[in-house]
Amino acid sequence: IRMAASGRVLNVNLGVLGHIDSGKTSLAKALSTTASTASFDKHPESKERGITLDLGFSSFAVPLPKHMEGLPYDTLQYTLVDCPGHASLIRTIIGGAQIIDMMMLVVDATKGIQTQTAECLVIGEILCDRMVVVINKIDLFPEAKRDNSIEKMTKRLSKTLASTKFASSPIIPVSAKPGGPEGPENESIGVDRLIEALNSFSSVPRRSSVGPFIFSVDHCFGIRGQGTVMTGTILNGSVAVNDTVEIPSLKVAKKVKSMQSFHQPIQRAMQGDRVGMCVTQFDPKQLERGLVCMPGALSTLYGAIVSMHKIQYFKGPVATKSKFHVTVGHDTVMARLSIFGSPPGSVPRDFSFDQEYCHQDELLAKPMSSPQPAAVAAAVVDDDKDVVIGVQFGLLVFERPVTCPLDSLIIGSRLDADIHSNTCRIAFHGQIIEAITDKAYTETVLPKLKVYKLKKKEGVVERVQDEYSVIIKSMFKKETNMQLFAGLRVKLSTGEDGVIEGSFGQSGKVKVRIPAGLSQQTQTVLSSHKKKGTKSKSGEDSSPADSTAVSVRVILHFKRYNYDPSKKMIQ
Repeated sequence: IRMAASGRVLNVNLGVLGHIDSGKTSLAKALSTTASTASFDKHPESKERGITLDLGFSSFAVPLPKHMEGLPYDTLQYTLVDCPGHASLIRTIIGGAQIIDMMMLVVDATKGIQTQTAECLVIGEILCDRMVVVINKIDLFPEAKRDNSIEKMTKRLSKTLASTKFASSPIIPVSAKPGGPEGPENESIGVDRLIEALNSFSSVPRRSSVGPFIFSVDHCFGIRGQGTVMTGTILNGSVAVNDTVEIPSLKVAKKVKSMQSFHQPIQRAMQGDRVGMCVTQFDPKQLERGLVCMPGALSTLYGAIVSMHKIQYFKGPVATKSKFHVTVGHDTVMARLSIFGSPPGSVPRDFSFDQEYCHQDELLAKPMSSPQPAAVAAAVVDDDKDVVIGVQFGLLVFERPVTCPLDSLIIGSRLDADIHSNTCRIAFHGQIIEAITDKAYTETVLPKLKVYKLKKKEGVVERVQDEYSVIIKSMFKKETNMQLFAGLRVKLSTGEDGVIEGSFGQSGKVKVRIPAGLSQQTQTVLSSHKKKGTKSKSGEDSSPADSTAVSVRVILHFKRYNYDPSKKMIQ
């Protein structure tokens, strides 16, 4: 609980998301009574172009709603997180969305769901449980047809939301700034009704002062004679004046000189609070945004093992060995991914280095709105093959180290895709299960990861040595190290089991022992196959074209672990 001028305040971080030019910033201004130092995007280009380029923060407070009476608060404060709507700024949107408790999806009344609106809806499904939809700019509808137009748009939006977790979200028509940018100030339509909807739909966010302090910084600036102020949202734990905090990316520790929340001095703040933290002897140019924490609370990651869920609206493949932009906190880094999962037929379970996993070529999609409370619910069905793939995991290897909480959410995107194309660029999401913090992870961590590929090799019996041994050709190349395959079991197409004894000659042939001996029928087949051959001028056997019909095939099944340094073949 934070004490402020208005008494005990419950803070709810309300994300304002939507397509560019849908009127998000105008709506935030119409709602706001107090603006923070980062409000309404002071970026010069933003003012010139009339669009938001960075996260903006402002707030408004209301009396505690009836359904919250009896709780230890006097006031409900909404901190508005105004996220940019421009397609090229999606990494900023994702960074902002990770600090919200509730979401407002702003839709242009005349255009409906647009590309970035859909992407914001996807981000909301990943990061948020409660959403209010705002149909903005209703003043653009002719007054005589306004009610009918609003009703049509509401039905369209309800249909879109029906397949998401937000199917029951309220849809409120407003006009934050009638007349557009040149319109009169302080004249809005429907904003009071929107506040009522927010109040009735709001809930007490999960907050805890327990755990290490982690602070997501989105702006940093200097104040002459005071020091450097870092503004942001507390992701975890709590902080007090005179505490020592660390900037892990710079390996710098500083003492907290003072703190404010929307111009109110405070002594202490906790998870979910929006604060400005003043430190001394620190150049603000060194940190535009990033994470600040209790000393030692954050680690540097070179990679991670993550749970993985494909976004059903992403049209391209999410394939092993491909690269994606991966957003972790406020940081976005390129990462190469390798996908693996539970072996076919096994019971889905949580990740463990003690378990074996099957290499998979691609991440499969399932509806995001389906409940995912347990590992079994995360099982995926391959529609083409009609088999359960099971839980899917991914190994992400970052192109550069990332500093973040060990259990961070991750979002994978194709930010290099054409921003003008009408496609969703958000490809997958998940959570870090195992953080890879050792720089020498290829030697220390990966060998413990038991991911295997199922392999198959096939050859044919060239000739019979005796009743208990045959010579096989066409299974290996002549440069293959046959010692790696010695002792592996094979199966003849005629039913006999065999064991590879070793190489035979220098051309890639191998000798296979048949412990139970060749059946009489197999011997007859092989002997008739040999008789059908004719002698060429060189004296070698030359079989007619149809002789393959009686060839005896030899099949070798084995598995190889992807990260086993010895590259052993296992059966």
